[in-house]
Amino acid sequence: MPKFIVRKMQLILEEVYHDGGTPPKHPRKLGAILACVQNPFSGVYEPDLQPAMEDLKPLGAQMSMKLIAALGGKDHVDGYGKGAIVGEAGELEHAALWHVPGGYAMRGHLNDSNAIVPSCMKCGGIGSRLDIPLGHINAAYVRSHFDGIEVGLPDGPKADEIVFALAMSSGPRVHSRMGGLEAWDVKGEDGLR
Repeated sequence: MPKFIVRKMQLILEEVYHDGGTPPKHPRKLGAILACVQNPFSGVYEPDLQPAMEDLKPLGAQMSMKLIAALGGKDHVDGYGKGAIVGEAGELEHAALWHVPGGYAMRGHLNDSNAIVPSCMKCGGIGSRLDIPLGHINAAYVRSHFDGIEVGLPDGPKADEIVFALAMSSGPRVHSRMGGLEAWDVKGEDGLR
């Protein structure tokens, strides 16, 4: 059983009060949580990585709960995304370990989330930044919730580390006016509309 020892976590919260024009009734909130962990696969090739996803599930659950709480509870979250940055002694497939533990943790704690969790991953060194895409939790075609949040740590990932990240949002982009499916018209049956 591989060990993903957490070196540090970082919580990022952002409130958008306006983006030109009239301020919205409530600020838009975006948040992300990052965990910098030791990569047990750095420097070696492991042909069967999938069992390690099970080992990361508690971390995904812990991070999801912290981020949901920071945004005011699950009733306030309607957008999400995830990502990972693998240090240079690892490989991109190590970032893919986060798909199930990160994505399913958020979906499980947000209950009725049906849409795919947008994702981004890359290999990078200390100080690397990642733009995590955000989308509506129940319908991928809700244009007002297409957005992103930039994340990164000033001291990670080191060569033998991975930075796993979860991101969530509350509300549409401020002054969203690009049409398409509106959040209040979501049926949530297939994750698309």
